Amino acid sequence: MKISLWGVRGSIPTTGPETEYYGGNTSCVAVSGDDSLLVLDGGTGIRQLGSVTPSNKRIDILLTHLHLDHIQGLGFFGPLFDACKEIHIWGPHSASQSLFSRLSRYLSPPLFPVLLRDLPCKPHLHEIGNSRFEVGSFEVQSAYIIHPGATVGYRVKKKQTVFAYIPDHEPALGRDRLGSDPKWISGFGIAEGADVLLHDSQFSREEYMQRRGWGHSSMDDAVAFAVLARVKQLLLSHHDPDHSDAFLERMFGSAKQNAGSVPAMLLAREGLEIEL
Repeated sequence: MKISLWGVRGSIPTTGPETEYYGGNTSCVAVSGDDSLLVLDGGTGIRQLGSVTPSNKRIDILLTHLHLDHIQGLGFFGPLFDACKEIHIWGPHSASQSLFSRLSRYLSPPLFPVLLRDLPCKPHLHEIGNSRFEVGSFEVQSAYIIHPGATVGYRVKKKQTVFAYIPDHEPALGRDRLGSDPKWISGFGIAEGADVLLHDSQFSREEYMQRRGWGHSSMDDAVAFAVLARVKQLLLSHHDPDHSDAFLERMFGSAKQNAGSVPAMLLAREGLEIEL
């Protein structure tokens, strides 16, 4: 299993020298193995990914949710315009509207010039919730997590290796925060024992106190969640658009000092690749 990070920014893409190292594209991660390719989220990072995936006939796009920073790159993903490609789009079920209807609100005029139904690849849409399914050589588990609107996290398994992907998540929300029985903590089943966990860490501790309930985590809480879930490596992601590279590194240093016993951890960075 190869994990490649194409977008690790949250909320809105950023440009400029102050965010150049960790990157300004919004959420997109590729997971490849054998002939299978999973694309986790369709933020702006998916555009560049689309230019380097010509050999895969089938591509599966797994959306955690439909906030704009996770789908705004979809219309610029080249394989969608190739009639020879077999594209499957997976996304969380909602009681209010179908996945097709919700995606069509973006992939249609006036927001986008091409209708979802007119894409040459004729994508196959799949609605999921607390689900298990297989894509090629991958076993995938999805589960609803705490974030505004219907949102899932993904646990991707190939043989004995596990990658957990929870880029927008607030497991500390609630009176007991992260001190309760793990089985009641949002996302725990997705993350438990993972070889690599990519997790939301958008806010500093001080910022989180003013933004509790927004659906995102402080870096300190992301580390505490990873320790509780006994993950082997943590990728801290969904960087705030107002956080420069220097600010992220200060946050990271503070989180490491406050964490005590922690798994191996890194700030997620565009271009980073991990082989499992």
